[in-house]
Amino acid sequence: MSEKFFASNGFPCPSLRNPSDHYLRTINKDFDASYKSSETFQDVQQSVSQICQQKGGALEKGSHANFITQCLVLTKRSFVNMYRDLGYYWLRLAVYIALCLCVGTIFYDIGSSYGSIQARGSMLMFVAAFLTFMAIGGFPSFVEDMKIFGRERLNGHYGVGAYVFGNSFSSIPYLLLISIVPGAIAYYLVGLQRSFEHFAYFVSVLFVCMMLVESLMMIVATGIQGVMMLNGGFFRLPNDLPKPFWRYPMYYIAFHKYANQGFFKNEFEGLTFPNEQAGGSLTITGDEILRNTWQVEMGYSKWIDLAILFGMVILYRVMFWGIIKASEKVKPMIKALISGSPKQSERIVDEPSSTAS
Repeated sequence: MSEKFFASNGFPCPSLRNPSDHYLRTINKDFDASYKSSETFQDVQQSVSQICQQKGGALEKGSHANFITQCLVLTKRSFVNMYRDLGYYWLRLAVYIALCLCVGTIFYDIGSSYGSIQARGSMLMFVAAFLTFMAIGGFPSFVEDMKIFGRERLNGHYGVGAYVFGNSFSSIPYLLLISIVPGAIAYYLVGLQRSFEHFAYFVSVLFVCMMLVESLMMIVATGIQGVMMLNGGFFRLPNDLPKPFWRYPMYYIAFHKYANQGFFKNEFEGLTFPNEQAGGSLTITGDEILRNTWQVEMGYSKWIDLAILFGMVILYRVMFWGIIKASEKVKPMIKALISGSPKQSERIVDEPSSTAS
């Protein structure tokens, strides 16, 4: 085919010569002028003019998948990525199992003595605060996901809402696994209340706290979690917190308040301990410990604390969505200001020089 084309345009390939070398030598020298004077060039020009004279409808914009399809595809893709990335959840699962083995052996068979009151509170606080704090281990993987999202968002493949939905729901199975397996190790080695309801509540609070930490990781720095730990009601009892700022509003903003109180209500309600305090009764009930020792708010049940934690998860995810939407509008404005500032600075520099001359 190539041999006929070049021969018809006056450049036949000589015998005993490499055809590719002949074609390249011809193209680099005289082929352009010869091609423009050939019949092939005239045919191409005639075809192009006929196409330009044709009237056609406006090009339609490429269609996108609907919101539900986007959510399903992104959830599946994110789930697969989390499964393949060992650092996202699998490494954290191993660390959590090791930590819960340590907690379980340190507080092993805690019993129901008077000294177990403080030990139970310490163990539950560690789970609510330090154990959930380890959820920030997935931050590097989250940063990589955000880079991919940024590129695909610029191309208009899907919306912010679909990304937040997919990222949130794809992590639920892994967080449940991390909550159930290490949570069961710590719970039953320590010897907390044996009923399934109490264990299910313990796992639920642990699961929601991990989702909360991941949500906070998306919108603010991890340092805020350390502040929430300090005024969550354990290191400093609620009535002893300074009322300006630390009691109102930080104590009520910190999710550790609701996690600690939920754990304490779940564990101490219904129990009775021997009272070793002088001048008191022989026994002390769990309700008295909650009110007097831990200063827990007893006006509502532990399920309200769990519901508040779930509400905070939704709130932080909505805030994450809002921050992304706002950044998409603010970033172009900032870039426009930055690109315009050098011209203004040059104008300011030129004016003094002109007056000096």
